[in-house]
Amino acid sequence: MTVREIALSAHNVTMRFSEFVAVDDVSLDLVAGERRALIGPNGAGKTTLFNVISGRLRPSTGEVHYAGKRLAAMPAADIVRLGLVRTFQITSVFRRLTCLENVQAALFARNRHARWLFSRSARVDQDEALACLTTVGIERFAATPAASLSYGDQKRLELAIALALRPKLLLLDEPTAGVEAQTRRTLVELIMRLCTEQSLTLLFCEHDMDAVFRIADRITVLHQGRVLAEGTPDAIQANAQVRNVYLGAGHSHPAPPKPGWSAA
Repeated sequence: MTVREIALSAHNVTMRFSEFVAVDDVSLDLVAGERRALIGPNGAGKTTLFNVISGRLRPSTGEVHYAGKRLAAMPAADIVRLGLVRTFQITSVFRRLTCLENVQAALFARNRHARWLFSRSARVDQDEALACLTTVGIERFAATPAASLSYGDQKRLELAIALALRPKLLLLDEPTAGVEAQTRRTLVELIMRLCTEQSLTLLFCEHDMDAVFRIADRITVLHQGRVLAEGTPDAIQANAQVRNVYLGAGHSHPAPPKPGWSAA
């Protein structure tokens, strides 16, 4: 592996909150174009690591590098402009704005036109915003307030907002959380399609193992803030330590083949 192939590097990252160590000496290299899952029990440090990578927290020790930049020295907005874009476990949309306006707001931020939020800007970036909604399949809701959408469609809207920021590396925090089984499957297919069509590198946290084994090329397992294991989905399922602390001793769930996946 050459440095040129690495999209993001975290080296010896530790995050302390007083005496509590949430992330403990974690290192990982994310190769451009790969889809990496970050899994582990509740409290393992996944969201804290996401917060460090996305610039919301500065690590106590260690460094994160992306696009040749040391991220701890950069404001979160500048990290986004580099192409590292993050969504959240609980959807963060402007509930009173329409879907189109939500995406326009992201475009205003990307283009440094935030002042237009307070002026008559209904047609500014409208075509690009509508294209983002079309990409995730909710263009019919362009004029609908976000609060009126189902939770699954709010997840799609959040992806449209992320796409408006032109990501190269996408961080998804629990992208299928809180939705029913059929919606989870359609979201998984959407995420995989977006990664392929837009040549995205993906790092995602997820508790739904069907989604993890469907999407991920590689999996990193955190336990008590440390990396417990890392490898392909098959290797992680076969790892006795992972089965003991997270998957369960009786867990047996072969990863479905990538093409043409369908689950009951």
